[in-house]
Order: sequence, then structure tokens, then C-alpha cells
Amino acid sequence: MKKVFGTGYLASSVTKMHGGAQKVVYKIKCSNGFICVLYVWDLSMNYFKEDIENDDIHQHSYGSHLFELNNKYLKQHGIKTPALYDLNTEKTRYPFDYALVEYADGQTAESYFDHSDSRVQDKVFERLGDMLARMHANERYTFGKADQSEMGTENCHYEQMENAKVQLTYASQYMKDIQVKQNKLLDILCELESRIKPRTQYGYIHGELGPNHVLVNDKLEPFLIDIEGAMFFDIEHEHSFLEIRFGDFYRYLKNDKLDPDRMLFYRFHHHISLLSGGLKLLHRGFPDEQFAKDLANYHAACALQFIEEYYK
Repeated sequence: MKKVFGTGYLASSVTKMHGGAQKVVYKIKCSNGFICVLYVWDLSMNYFKEDIENDDIHQHSYGSHLFELNNKYLKQHGIKTPALYDLNTEKTRYPFDYALVEYADGQTAESYFDHSDSRVQDKVFERLGDMLARMHANERYTFGKADQSEMGTENCHYEQMENAKVQLTYASQYMKDIQVKQNKLLDILCELESRIKPRTQYGYIHGELGPNHVLVNDKLEPFLIDIEGAMFFDIEHEHSFLEIRFGDFYRYLKNDKLDPDRMLFYRFHHHISLLSGGLKLLHRGFPDEQFAKDLANYHAACALQFIEEYYK
């Protein structure tokens, strides 16, 4: 703190903040009243360490480089996200990267779901909808990270196709219903993918934008956090996730120009991915065991519902 901010900044308390499946987050209070946040990218404390080491899809949303890259891109394009004060990647004193980041004092967007004043709800979610529309309007002809410019040889949804197969294989080892219906689920995945027509225009998305990844300050301004997974991609990937996570409040965020075939494919992929993700958290000691169980069970039920709809 002294090195970055000066001798007047002495840490008086450090508190671990809730969440953080892929990085550890601490709130730091200084004796002079200043508050900031410490991000630590320690792979040994990452609940998806195994997936990252196996070169799985999770590597695309982990690491200080991606945080720095996307923080810069969002700031340049007027999308609110906490400022990056300092990033240390030297690994001389500690074997991990860490950063000091602005503390955005406020609550998550989720806390506004039950707000007593509908006018406040309108303001928060309309502002979030405007922010996402502006972010998604940043487009280019190739998909991938903001610093990648080479043309991909495949459509971006192929990544999700292969990831869904991997996650289904994992889930089928631990859930009998998924194991029994695995082939039918794979058939549906292939059928939904076959309906998608090629495209060469991609918008900039957050990548995992649940209401817990939106902070709202005292001026009712939304800030995006956990931005490592941001990239240029099909915006239907984002919108299908928003639809799941925001429920009735998705009406503030919706876009009338989305491809319905992509929306359905990505929604199915999200259910499979979140089902597997819940199981992995459960198996790897995530502190909120009930959350992990509920996550896996809910999305298992949603994935299996596709079979009922498909084989009517």
C-alpha cells in the first residue's frame, strides 16, 4: 500500500470478501479512511485449477493479464468498471499475481430484485441495459480476446459445443439421470448446433454476466466486475445467460435483434456448463456447499427439460 499510494496509506484491516471461485478478493481499509480491493490470482486457491491445467475452457477467463486487458478496454469505451490502481506480476515476493483495485461501494444488482421502490429498480436496470447495449455495439469481424486480431478458422460457437461435451462427460459420472440421458442430451446439442448459420460479426461481451457481477453505487450507477472472461463473441451467448440469471428483470436488458437459434443453443450450453460447474465446486471444497448443490440440481433439471420439449 505504501509503495503504490504513499507513506500515509497504512492498512488497518483486511477482510476476505464473499465469492471468488477463480480469484481471492480482499477489502483493505487504511488508517486514513481510504479503501481499496486486493485481487489475488493464486492458482492453488482456484476451484477450477484442474480445468485450467488441463487446458480446458476455463483458462479463457482466468488471469491477471486478462483482467488488465479488459479493464483497459472497458475504460477506453466508457463502460464503468472499478479502476486498476496497480498490478504486480513480478512473482519475486509471492508466487502469484495480485492487483490493487478501486473499491466501488455499493450492492450487487441482485439486491435490487426485491427493492421496495419500482422507480429505483427502473433506474438501475435501465442504466444496466443501456450500458450492455453500448458494450455489445463494439463489434469486429473476428471473435476472441481484445488483443487477438487473427481470423479464427471456426465459428465461435464450436468452442461451446466442445465444452458442452466435456462437461456432460463429467456430470454423467456423478448424476444418474444425466448418465442415463447423456446420448439424448448430446443429440439435442448437435441438433441445436446444426441450425446455426455462419456469421462474421461479433460484439464485445462480459462472458459471465450474472447480477452478482454488477455492482451498483450510491448514485445507482452499475459497474461490471469479474471481467477476465470478456471478449468478442456472439452476443447471444451473453443474452441467453442474462435471461437465465436476471429472470423477470431481463426485460430491461433484452435485444430484439438476436438470432433465436443461437439463443437456444447457448441456453442449452449454459445449463450443461453450470450443472458441471456446480458439481465441481461441490467436489472441490467450495465453502457454500448448498449453493453448489442447488446450482447443479437446478441446471440438471433445466437440461433434462430440453429432452421433454424435444421428444414431445
